[in-house]
Amino acid sequence: MSWHPHLWHPTTQVATSPEPLRVARGRGCLLELQDGRQLIDAISSWWVTLHGHGEPSIAAAIGRQAMELEQVIFANFSHAPAEQLATRLAALIGLERLFFSDNGSTAVEVALKIAWQWWRNQGSDRRQVIAFEGAYHGDTFGAMALGDRSIFTAPYDELLFDVARISWPHTHWGDNGVEQREALALEQLEQALAVPTAAVILEPLIQGASGMQMVRPGFLRAVQERIRAHGSLLIADEVMTGFGRTGALFASQRAGIQPDLMALSKGLTGGFLPMGVTMASERLYRGFISETPTQTFFHGHSFTANPLGCAAALASLDLLQHNPERYQQFDARHTPLLEELADHPLVKRIRCLGTVAAFELDAGESSYLNPIGKQLQRHCLAQGVFIRPLGNVVYLLPPLCISEAQLQQCYGAIRSGIDAMAL
Repeated sequence: MSWHPHLWHPTTQVATSPEPLRVARGRGCLLELQDGRQLIDAISSWWVTLHGHGEPSIAAAIGRQAMELEQVIFANFSHAPAEQLATRLAALIGLERLFFSDNGSTAVEVALKIAWQWWRNQGSDRRQVIAFEGAYHGDTFGAMALGDRSIFTAPYDELLFDVARISWPHTHWGDNGVEQREALALEQLEQALAVPTAAVILEPLIQGASGMQMVRPGFLRAVQERIRAHGSLLIADEVMTGFGRTGALFASQRAGIQPDLMALSKGLTGGFLPMGVTMASERLYRGFISETPTQTFFHGHSFTANPLGCAAALASLDLLQHNPERYQQFDARHTPLLEELADHPLVKRIRCLGTVAAFELDAGESSYLNPIGKQLQRHCLAQGVFIRPLGNVVYLLPPLCISEAQLQQCYGAIRSGIDAMAL
């Protein structure tokens, strides 16, 4: 096929990229192209397709809901699917209030706006926000400001507000220097928190877009301890890590932390429909209840609490809660296959957590623009596997339904690709 005359594809430089592959249908882990080829979707289609493509129970739930109520303005009305989802997520997460939005970026924006306005509603002028080096929180302006400055934000840097940055002591197999890096990061955090701080935002356990950079749970507990001591708010961006991706239902739970705000999206609806939510504590919610109109949280989206999205999310939660072993034991499936790659001369810094496995190719600069990732991607496509390396960082983040044979095929395609590079 050729480039469509009216489409504009995301994060794609048309001048240097191959034409997009045209997908006809998806089922389970497989994408079927228009020309009949089948590909294993080894990255869950940008990390959203949690249970697999075309999951029947979610499709059926959406269909049933579509016959009852497809959409209604949520500023003046409520409905059962939204109420049920809020009740279930509040019980699972430990944050009592749910605010709906449209996607991961808007879920983060909502968390930031709640944190910022809450302090002002209390009569406080805390202005500093702290984030971590390497962070990615989305592509809207507030989310971009929170994220690390990069090729993604460069055209807009002069429009972004300042954020205090703390180093992210990411680790990997055989890392002997992590404790020293953690101590340095905690020292930086203590110094930054000396300035009155509204909120600290982090991606619990894994920074996704920066290259699946993983930290240890104990580090995040130490971060939370210092935030609490200074009276600041903690925002957990679980857009990628939520819904079983790290081996627990939420990464914050596996890390042993309890944020004040949590942003969720991606796997929320099992990948069927766009939806974001921001969970908030009751304390924060109460800070917006007032006879004074200016203390209202004036934020909303046209499709807030879309009933179809709520129905999909409820069906996805059913699958997760009825089959917890599918995500709780996933890292045990990755580990032996990663061990087979460990002695390869091009493979370094292996890490694994839950459904996420990653390593770096020792081939030039560690950068999103390193062309080696696209070279490996082309090889794997020829082997029937779709991956999307982040520069020289290769990762797998497959749907929970992937079979052992399919997972082995993914690793086999990657191994043969890096073997060819080493020649």
